[in-house]
Amino acid sequence: MSVFNRDDDSGFARGERALLVLPDRGGNSGGLRSTEARLDEAEGLAEAIGIDVVARRAFKLRNVRPASLFGKGQIEEIAEIASENDAGLLIVDAGLTPVQQKSLEEGAKTKVIDRTGLILEIFGERAATAEGRLQVELAHLDYQAGRLVRSWTHLERQRGGFGFLGGPGETQIEADRRLIRDRMARIRRELDQVKRTRGLHRDRRQRAPWPVIALVGYTNAGKSTLFNRMTNADVRAEDLLFATLDPTMRAFKLPGFDKAILSDTVGFVSDLPTELVAAFRATLEEVESADLILHVRDIAHPDSDAQSADVAQVLTTLGLDEAGSPPRIEVWNKLDLLGGDDRAALLAEAARREDVYPVSALSGEGVDKLSEAIAARLHQRAEVHRLKLSAGDGNRIAWLHAHGEMLDQRMDDETVHVAVRLSADNWARFQSL
Repeated sequence: MSVFNRDDDSGFARGERALLVLPDRGGNSGGLRSTEARLDEAEGLAEAIGIDVVARRAFKLRNVRPASLFGKGQIEEIAEIASENDAGLLIVDAGLTPVQQKSLEEGAKTKVIDRTGLILEIFGERAATAEGRLQVELAHLDYQAGRLVRSWTHLERQRGGFGFLGGPGETQIEADRRLIRDRMARIRRELDQVKRTRGLHRDRRQRAPWPVIALVGYTNAGKSTLFNRMTNADVRAEDLLFATLDPTMRAFKLPGFDKAILSDTVGFVSDLPTELVAAFRATLEEVESADLILHVRDIAHPDSDAQSADVAQVLTTLGLDEAGSPPRIEVWNKLDLLGGDDRAALLAEAARREDVYPVSALSGEGVDKLSEAIAARLHQRAEVHRLKLSAGDGNRIAWLHAHGEMLDQRMDDETVHVAVRLSADNWARFQSL
């Protein structure tokens, strides 16, 4: 799937020397982040797949050129910097249209990859499960479908990475597009089957009285380290963007519960490609069906607030806004990286806020208190509800078993009488079923 690690000279390779450029449109284009912070993140993305960023530069854009993004003089400067640094790859930290990519390749005399392509490459390299690989391939095909345009001969071979793309020529391009559409349709059918299977697994979990807690957060916020700490697992946890892609679920102990399930999910990132948001929507259904969401933040990161806003935006895009999603707790992670006045100020702020818990997943500081808070939140404002349900309403009865404490259940002809203790949040969710 990846266009990296090719044996010929037409693709990218680990260790490729690259020039990183950031189109700075001014105003609020960068949100809460500084230019340097945005360059740092883009360089981290490149390093995640072994690209050697030998130079980086931000270019002010007064006007966005539809044909090339940058102005003619800026492209000439980019070509000069690339040549001086012997960079064979240009990374543009923005989304590029196919026409803009082609123009930059010709003007800079280098191969070009944009932010979307870069993230897709990382996902293609990291996806470990069959479902993850299918989701990434679907996203990659969607991305490549619009990029079958006339280009250099070697770039016609380089693009796509799936072994069926042909050379230049309108007829061949149309054939390639048809092949891509057919492959995408097959993948969607396979993913539908995976989705049905996962739904059956989720139904089985819901029939057991175990709450599900989902971890979400910006990439590299420490979700997997916290997951390992709370479940005694050994999920890959590295100081690396997108170290975890495939969702992982493990049982763990909570005060007052025989068992609970913790789910580790893919990290989010600013400007997450729309192709990936759509492809991973099914995976993130685990978040939607959770009893509680833990939003893990790297509180020591200078862009922690911006990262938090990005996570909220992605959740909203997935239909998980605050009003309609499970309740949330903010976990302010990496407390061990703060000291002195910064640490004292952070702890004071956390104490003033509801549902905010500072921890160090690395050292374990604050994790026990977090576990107690999770248990308390799951039991918060629990009330006993006495209900009459149809005997055929198995899904709702199973949901009550999964999300509440069943105190009594008896049959009367075709009616099931239940007494169940539910939190206010779960009672509201049950009523909306």
